[in-house]
Amino acid sequence: MRLSRADWTLLILLAAVQFTNVLDFMIVMPLGPTYMDKMHLSPSQFGWVASAYGYAAAASGLLAAMFMDRFDRKRSLLVIYAGFIVATLFCGAAFNYPLLLIGRALAGAFGGIMGAAVLSIVGDAFHDSRRGTAMGTVMSAFSIASITGVPLGLELARIIGLWAPFVGIGSLATAVLIGVAIVMRPMRDHLDHPAEDRVSLREILTHHRFLRAYGLVASMMISGFILMPFMTAFLVFNVGRPESDLKYVYLVGGLATVVTMNVSGRMSDRFGKLRMFRILALGTIVPLLVFTNLPPVSLGVALIVTTVFWVISSGRMVPGMALILGVAAPRYRGQFQSVTAMVQHLSMAVGASLGGLIVGKTDGKALTNIGLTGLVAVAFMVLSVVLAGHLRAAVTEPTPEPAAEPEPQREAIVA
Repeated sequence: MRLSRADWTLLILLAAVQFTNVLDFMIVMPLGPTYMDKMHLSPSQFGWVASAYGYAAAASGLLAAMFMDRFDRKRSLLVIYAGFIVATLFCGAAFNYPLLLIGRALAGAFGGIMGAAVLSIVGDAFHDSRRGTAMGTVMSAFSIASITGVPLGLELARIIGLWAPFVGIGSLATAVLIGVAIVMRPMRDHLDHPAEDRVSLREILTHHRFLRAYGLVASMMISGFILMPFMTAFLVFNVGRPESDLKYVYLVGGLATVVTMNVSGRMSDRFGKLRMFRILALGTIVPLLVFTNLPPVSLGVALIVTTVFWVISSGRMVPGMALILGVAAPRYRGQFQSVTAMVQHLSMAVGASLGGLIVGKTDGKALTNIGLTGLVAVAFMVLSVVLAGHLRAAVTEPTPEPAAEPEPQREAIVA
């Protein structure tokens, strides 16, 4: 049951894909103060910039669910990744608000289903007893992007211009695309079923077993993204930290989470995914409330608060997503993950839009109602804990027709 060298090679490739995907998504948020200043965007407009990615990803996820399981996983990933690269370069060329919205929508259309393709590969390639470890490794891309990509991207934007980070991401993604094409083997095992054994999209969208998973995804995403687009602006305009300090926030937080997310994955495999999710989700509440009520403080205090918040909050995502990944059998996992990606990104967009409606701005640029935003995020975190318990019970139920035959034991084991 230990991961082989081939397993680690696959995980590193997938983590590299996710690194560029996550970095493209993340880099816009710390650039929020710069965009607001140079493009004269209001908090509401920047909320739409952040949410355009999610709405487009939701639409493309629903479309991809119709065909994701009908192709080789490798071929699907390569096509989607190529589209993502083009969209990222378009974001670098955007010089006003409308073009930036279009660029973020294009990036979301490809980036959202790319995440679904990656998770489908993880689900097909790794036994459930090692899926937490695999998820922790792939999701560490978030931390690595925070450590290296975001600070570097912020410096490139400051020194060269807002277009520079996107050109850098596009160039790196091109190299990763070539690596995937050369190294990764085709993955076609999910195609070894007759057409009549496929589950319809209607069932994927409406069966109560899957609806519980979608509810968990939605509550996790809204609880994070109702606040995330405004974190850096809050640190600059309210807490009083200069924009030059933001790279340290991402560097320290990323260094911590690159370790703790892998630990979270291993502990989820050892002690149970549901138990770890409950502990970490509820544990996020205190640092979240501390952050959203933070007065002007020194850089050291700001780093402690933001790092603790990121460590616990990101840690909950590993067992949460591993739980969700175990719901679907391989032959319809691509469909399920595409719809899950749709729900995930739609929820992220709803969270960002909701945050944009709650958060205001004074004449002195300080943000208002951040404390209220934190309380709404806490409510969704508590809801996610409740829904996770129902999801664990749901995975023991029969698979929806016509895929009602028992799954192989390695797919049926769910913590």
